[in-house]
Amino acid sequence: MNSQQETILSAENLKVCFRSEEELARAVDGVDFEVRRRETVCLVGESGCGKTVSALALLGLVPRPPGEITAGRVRFCGEDLLGRSDDFLRTVRGRRIGMVFQEPQTSLNPVFTVGEQIAEPMRIHLSLPESAIRERSLQLLADVGLESPELRLADYPHQLSGGQRQRVMIAMALACDPELIIADEPTTALDVTVQAQILRLINRLQKAHAMAVLYITHDLGVVSQIADRVYVMYAGGIVETGPAEPLLRNPRHPYTRALLESLPSRRKRGLRLYSIPGTVPHPAYKPAGCPFHPRCDLAIDSCREQYPGMCAFEDGHAARCPVAAGRSFFDPPAPRMTDQQNC
Repeated sequence: MNSQQETILSAENLKVCFRSEEELARAVDGVDFEVRRRETVCLVGESGCGKTVSALALLGLVPRPPGEITAGRVRFCGEDLLGRSDDFLRTVRGRRIGMVFQEPQTSLNPVFTVGEQIAEPMRIHLSLPESAIRERSLQLLADVGLESPELRLADYPHQLSGGQRQRVMIAMALACDPELIIADEPTTALDVTVQAQILRLINRLQKAHAMAVLYITHDLGVVSQIADRVYVMYAGGIVETGPAEPLLRNPRHPYTRALLESLPSRRKRGLRLYSIPGTVPHPAYKPAGCPFHPRCDLAIDSCREQYPGMCAFEDGHAARCPVAAGRSFFDPPAPRMTDQQNC
């Protein structure tokens, strides 16, 4: 991956809150990340960490109220998207940024045919004649690997399998030949075989269309197959980031390490799988200091008081953990650092 590649999408200090009469939930709390042209970036974390809300904020889809983007900047191809009108954002969504949502069963409209739903973004953004829209719809369905595209155009979503519906969602996202695809857990509800097919499909289409991909997932097994770079998210913030290979080989944040330890593998056959104790904190009731410290076996007193900044490492990635800064994932436990030591 060329580090000098042009950045197509970036978020700086992005903050999203949800307000109610009783509480203020900080769902996204100062997130920074970037996506470069033609690369696949994975945003990883447990359910409830803020991954999907971050994606919705990028596209101006956070429901208002109760949601509100309270700070930050989102730039797409040099243009700041935050604060722009809904009319402007509609020219970007679907046309220049495609979205593949997590659950196609609820994302596809049950009362319209597949053909009508694939055609809609082309009618809105491309002003093509109906004959060209139909021809392109057939080609898109063939590109995503659906057999008998002519028959599929007339189908309703309930007539398709989960894998077929997800392929339709991908075809819809590609309809206007976007520069960036945001894929939110597109394989979560699929069996392992179909999941692998969808991952190969996204990878093939990315190369064919020279797109960038922001892939949102909780599964580091998926990340290892597709990612160029990774951002690990916890409790609304980025806790570790870097190129996929060194980050997965030698994770520096205890949360990333714990996610990897919880993955099944052949060497763990017959052994009880590791699980991270506790749960992701509610966004309205985050602990002081590092939000992971109640679940962390490396936590020291300063972790309970201060949220650490990013520590940079020689292998190209960074993590918010000064305690782990001097040790490898595969090292034996090291003496705990004192509060005066830093990264």
